[in-house]
Amino acid sequence: MSESGQMEMLTGDRSVRPTARKGDTLVPFAEPPPHSIPADSVPFRPFNQFAPVEVHEGNLPHWQQPGACYFITFRLADSLPASLLGQWREERAIWLRLNPVPWSAHQHADYEKRFLQREDDWLDAGHGSCHLRDPDVRTLVRQSVLKFDGIRYDLDAFIIMPNHVHLLWQLREEVELPKELKGLKGATARRCNLALGLSGSFWMEESYDRIVRNAEELAAFRKYINENPAHAKLRVGEFTPEARNKLYVREHEEH
Repeated sequence: MSESGQMEMLTGDRSVRPTARKGDTLVPFAEPPPHSIPADSVPFRPFNQFAPVEVHEGNLPHWQQPGACYFITFRLADSLPASLLGQWREERAIWLRLNPVPWSAHQHADYEKRFLQREDDWLDAGHGSCHLRDPDVRTLVRQSVLKFDGIRYDLDAFIIMPNHVHLLWQLREEVELPKELKGLKGATARRCNLALGLSGSFWMEESYDRIVRNAEELAAFRKYINENPAHAKLRVGEFTPEARNKLYVREHEEH
C-alpha cells in the first residue's frame, strides 16, 4: 500500500466532498452540524468506579466490567527474547508479591512504567520471526478483527505491527473479554499458521488488557496506536493501521 493509502486509512480521503444526485445535477451534501454524531458511533463507556469489578489472576491481574472499553495488546509467541523475558518475569514476580491486588492508582502507574513500557520497547525493537510483517498475514488478522465489529464489540482503533497487535475496543454488555480474546487469537492463529505452513503456538498465551478509565485515556491510547509505527521506525507497508474513532465522549465524561 502506498504512503498516501496508509494515511487515507488513518484519516479518510477528504479531497472530494460527498455529493447527492438531484435530477441531473450533482450537488454537495449539506455540512453536518459541528457537534453531530456519526450514525455508526456508540457512546464511550469509561471505567465505572461504583460498579463491581471482576479480577482474574494470571501472570497479570485482569480487571473486567460488563460493556467496558479496553486497550488490548497481544504478541507473537517469539516476540520477546528469552533471556530478557526471564529476567523481566523474575523482577515482576518479586514486585507482584510486594504489591498484592487491588492496586492503587500509584501502583498501577508504577507497574506500567517498570514492566509494560519496557515490554513495549522490546516489541518495537522487532525481535522474533515478525510473521506479521507479511501483508498477506496481516490481512488475515485484520479480517478476523473486523468480523464481529458492531456485533460483539465496537472497534475504535487498532494496528497490526510486525510482531504484535494493539486493539482499542468496547465490548457489548453480554460479551466476556477472556472468551472473546481467546476466540480471536485462536481463529487468527489457525489461519496464519495455515498460510505460513507452520504449526504450534502462534501467539503468546497471555495478553495485556486495561480498562480505559476516562476520556483522557481514550485519547492517549488513540495517539499511542497512531504513533506506534513511527516509534518502532517502521516503513510503509510493514504495518496495518485503522483509526475509526467510533466511540464518542458524552459531555459529562469529558473531564
